Amino acid sequence: MYFNNDWAVVIPMANESEDFHDLVSILVFVLEKLGSGKAYFVVDNSSRDNTKELCENLAARDERFTLVWAPQNRNVVDAYLAGYRAALDAGHRFIIEMDAGLSHDPRAIPMFLRVLNEGNECAFGSRNINGGSNADSPFSRRFISGFGTVLANLFLGTTMSDMTSGFQGFHSNVVRAFLDYGLKSKAHFYQTEIRYLLRKTRYMEVPIHYRAPSPSISEKALRNSLSTFWYYIRKRFTGKPPIIRSNFNYHL
Repeated sequence: MYFNNDWAVVIPMANESEDFHDLVSILVFVLEKLGSGKAYFVVDNSSRDNTKELCENLAARDERFTLVWAPQNRNVVDAYLAGYRAALDAGHRFIIEMDAGLSHDPRAIPMFLRVLNEGNECAFGSRNINGGSNADSPFSRRFISGFGTVLANLFLGTTMSDMTSGFQGFHSNVVRAFLDYGLKSKAHFYQTEIRYLLRKTRYMEVPIHYRAPSPSISEKALRNSLSTFWYYIRKRFTGKPPIIRSNFNYHL
């Protein structure tokens, strides 16, 4: 049983009008099943349709939903972090992030909460363990994700089965720690950077099903990913690998 302020989910929203009502319907099902929780929809100027208005109207009639309007955002990582800050400021104990567009299934949220409630600092979604899947994604996206995990584990010394998934959850102390750290990523490598920096925390991987709506990755995002990857490789092999630790203290 969770209390109202125990957990929150952060979801960046950009041009989501087509899938908005389906996403909300599933989220409502999860919120009612758990009897608690809150969803933070992060919207910025990258959204060109009426996503902001849809979120505003929902938040006005259902207090379990909050619009985080962040026009200052410069990239998708800013959107994630703005959502984390809003949830952290509201005092939530566990904070989960997921993508919109039904790429991630909100019905997996209870598994993340169970892992966090059992004393883990982090719960990382994985498409590559028993019970997970990536079958509905284009081949190019599956290849990039799989190859990215192999390269990250090889060159960064991590051992996770999925280093590129964006479905993950954290204890609030961990969120506070990585917000204070200052991440280098501005695009897709953000997920890998987070998992690398938190590699020494107490974590478990959670099976998830992933459906990518598009295989496209911009040239700018790719350049930032390679630059950040190379930065952490250099740090590791010069004997100064960065690491994030929190003041997490859990008693069963």
